[in-house]
Amino acid sequence: MVHAVHYLPELEEPERTYVQSLVGMMTSQQAIMFATAYRQRRKHPQTVLLASIIGLVAFPGFQRFWLGHIAIGFLHLFTWGLVLIGSISDLVSYKTLALLHNQRVAREIAANLQTRIVDH
Repeated sequence: MVHAVHYLPELEEPERTYVQSLVGMMTSQQAIMFATAYRQRRKHPQTVLLASIIGLVAFPGFQRFWLGHIAIGFLHLFTWGLVLIGSISDLVSYKTLALLHNQRVAREIAANLQTRIVDH
């Protein structure tokens, strides 16, 4: 059994547990490939906090565009952050936004690795 903490020691709970559930049955080679791809695409919660601050004070929806939520980003942009309530909500829940984004990225990477295995 592969342990995520060996390949991604920077992760904190609950992200570490989620990633462990995905990489637990991978080989060491697959875990290394997963860790490399995951590090490139994951968003650190503090960076999401900074993006949320920018979204609140300068560019409504910036944090949503940056996280890949294009439709919600436009909604924030055209409604001035849903009259600031949406932007303030994102600012308060930045850790959840980062976790949800990172879980989606982890699932995509794990699925791509599984597809590669099946194809070979």
